[in-house]
Amino acid sequence: MTPAVDLLVKDAGLLVVDGEREIPGGWVALSDGRVTSVGTAGSEPTARRVVPAAGRLVTPGLVNTHHHMYQNLTRSYAPAVQGSLFDWLTTLYPLWADLDEEAAYVSAYVGMAELLMGGCTTSTDHLYVHPRPGLVDAEIRAARDIGFRFHATRGSMTRSVEDGGLPPRSVTQTTDQVLADSERLVRAHHDPRPGALVRVALAPCSPFSVTKEVMTASAELAERYDVRLHTHLAEDRDEDTYCRETYGCRPVEYFEDCGWLTDRAWVAHCIHPNDDELRRLAAAGVGVAHCPSSNMLIGGGTARVTEMRGLGMPVGLGCDGSASTDHASLWLETRGALLLARYRGGPGAMSARDALDIATRGSAGCLGRADELGHLRPGACADLVVWDLHEVALAGALSDPVETWLRCGPARAWTTVVAGRVLVDRSEPNLPALSDALRAHARIARRWQERA
Repeated sequence: MTPAVDLLVKDAGLLVVDGEREIPGGWVALSDGRVTSVGTAGSEPTARRVVPAAGRLVTPGLVNTHHHMYQNLTRSYAPAVQGSLFDWLTTLYPLWADLDEEAAYVSAYVGMAELLMGGCTTSTDHLYVHPRPGLVDAEIRAARDIGFRFHATRGSMTRSVEDGGLPPRSVTQTTDQVLADSERLVRAHHDPRPGALVRVALAPCSPFSVTKEVMTASAELAERYDVRLHTHLAEDRDEDTYCRETYGCRPVEYFEDCGWLTDRAWVAHCIHPNDDELRRLAAAGVGVAHCPSSNMLIGGGTARVTEMRGLGMPVGLGCDGSASTDHASLWLETRGALLLARYRGGPGAMSARDALDIATRGSAGCLGRADELGHLRPGACADLVVWDLHEVALAGALSDPVETWLRCGPARAWTTVVAGRVLVDRSEPNLPALSDALRAHARIARRWQERA
């Protein structure tokens, strides 16, 4: 007798395996943290646990390529909501100076729970304020306690306002502190093995908050340890002005001069490169984390996603800051990507399947994990989502489950599986410590905001 698989998700209305294959009425079998097989109704293997998909859409887990989870402690903060990017940052930096290990842990725990509810099974996090040590370690503990697939990106800021930068001294570090802790985190936590749940990338924050020395040394460190690189790039017109005045060049030229023009790097936003810069980024294999909601709320423009994909660039999705986007739903970002592309380029510019592909395979490509994330082919990591739409939202939508999923919404995860473990069940997080984390989160957020 064939041994039973660990988990079987069956009776899908439609199973999306990847961008090329869909199986009506399909099933997917998972064992030992991997997809073992997929197939059509009636050919299912026996399983120790069965998750009925009940005619719902089943997709690979969505992948979040840019986030700032600690910012959920200052969501929708009234004094900042009407500002430009630079106004928004300078208003919030003083609040973020209170970040400590407890705040980093509970904000990450709550952020990851929210991501799971929105169908995200892998996320990065760009933690770039370090008023105290051990903050990235605290985030990694939260990910391990949950069982979430997590790419911690060790952010940094060294150029304070006193040094011609934007942030106050209270949230910056010295170059030596940044590089020493970056190396420590990689050695302590980065898991290069296939199927890893925790990886570490190096992520100096932006051209206006770190020195060239940190950018260059981070690229060299990433090469030595074979880890990835991440930063903000070409996000705002003010960044163009700052780079010209400070470095005598445009942001992409500075990026290249620092040794970052490599397929090891992916960048957030990338709104303002010119045509030649875009081609150079694409030729080098640099990926882009597209952040639709943040772009629209801050109003600084948006990435030319269709053109980027046409040039062969890896383009994924990011929630961005929980205090600018104010949510952590990859479903909502996927819908935002669809809407923005069609607003810019007309109804033929992007389909729901294109947007899903960006949120899955595109994002996996940004993280260097296209082989095992973002699809459900046998051998892939056992990360998937069974989606739910209320019957009222579904009324009349009969012809295309994927377009229905993104057009009709709001959709929510009915079941979210990471590494073969069910972490959201019937749309509720299966996280026993969530109530405690929420209470601590409320206490810290109230203290920060009342003190400001």
